[in-house]
Amino acid sequence: MFPEIISPQILALIGQATLDTLQMVAIAAGLGTVLGLPLGVFLATSKRGELFAAPLVNTLLGTLVNATRSTPFIILVVAIIPFTRLIAGTSIGTQAAIVPLTVAATPFIARLIEGAIREVDQGLVEAARAMGATPLQIVRKVLVPEALPAIALGLTLAIVSLIGFSAMVGAVGGGGLGDLGIRYGYQRFMPEVMAAVVAVLIVLVQTVQTIGDHLARRLNKRLRHA
Repeated sequence: MFPEIISPQILALIGQATLDTLQMVAIAAGLGTVLGLPLGVFLATSKRGELFAAPLVNTLLGTLVNATRSTPFIILVVAIIPFTRLIAGTSIGTQAAIVPLTVAATPFIARLIEGAIREVDQGLVEAARAMGATPLQIVRKVLVPEALPAIALGLTLAIVSLIGFSAMVGAVGGGGLGDLGIRYGYQRFMPEVMAAVVAVLIVLVQTVQTIGDHLARRLNKRLRHA
């Protein structure tokens, strides 16, 4: 339907905007995972009496994570503009949008990882301790492998959320599908462009969710047969 009512030029813009969105989401998800995974593991293992007991640090980091997560994303984008300029050299465009997306993704992923780690049977941890495993060995060989299916589902949720956030940064010149929808669909009164943007976003979300669910099932089966 869309090729009949949208010009080739607009279709080309939609294609480029889709690539920009994929780039933003992929980089932000990757950086958010690199930063959020160790943070989430630490939050899950650093309360009193746990593997890396540091209750004060746990409380401070938990408060910071909660503060970041409770800030509406569009406000976060505006609030950290100076930081974005420092990192990216600009506050507009695809590269700049990666900064607030990463800042938003990191605490979100950390909490998802924390929840996945806490779901692991503590009996396995105690058994590993009894066999003389160090805290790092327990994390690497027990907690993370056992939590992988839940981690996969958590990361899927995070990526889906990032797709939505990437559309929101279009409101402040962040590039991608959101920016295209606002500039053409809203400001130039082209509802067909807005409809096309929404359709592409739906396809992206559905694709990510399907892949994530499939990966989680495979990891769960592998875990059960290990």
